[in-house]
Amino acid sequence: MGYYTHETAIVENDSVGDGTKIWHFVHVRKGATIGKGCNIGKGVYIDTDVKIGDMVKIQNFTSIYNGVRIEDDVFVGPSVTFTNDMYPRAFKWSEEDIIPTFVGKGASIGANATIICGVKIGSYAMIGAGSVVTRDVPCFGLVFGNPAVLKGFVCYCGRKLGKVVKKDKKKIVYECKHCGKKVTIGKECNK
Repeated sequence: MGYYTHETAIVENDSVGDGTKIWHFVHVRKGATIGKGCNIGKGVYIDTDVKIGDMVKIQNFTSIYNGVRIEDDVFVGPSVTFTNDMYPRAFKWSEEDIIPTFVGKGASIGANATIICGVKIGSYAMIGAGSVVTRDVPCFGLVFGNPAVLKGFVCYCGRKLGKVVKKDKKKIVYECKHCGKKVTIGKECNK
């Protein structure tokens, strides 16, 4: 089946999954891996050694630098920037300065968000547009602001959860009023 690459894109390797579409002026560096069925929007930069799972949608003008790992079914909005060096200087650079960042399955990152290196974004978390993420985000966590602050939890469908149906010391179970699914907060979801 293969993958589609627009004629203006630069793809320096063949580690791209079947059915993926790479659009105008994208640059994928050697050593990056992109899964199946992804959609990589106009002007996206994917650095060396970046790992992107299956069915990931990356919107226009996003920058993903070395050290970032993105699991399956993640949405990355337009102009999102991932950093990889906590103490950047123009006059020094070393691979040892790279601090890894992880984005869990099904997470969504809103337009113009900045993800500071070293954070873990939990599965199905939701990052608000324009947020600056400086610390870990729990699974299903809803964060926004500068710096981003936890404002609640969201369902698989992306809507904010409200109704608690069960609560104990280790977990809280919510029921989504929009889709009816139950979501458990507190159990480990990023392995």
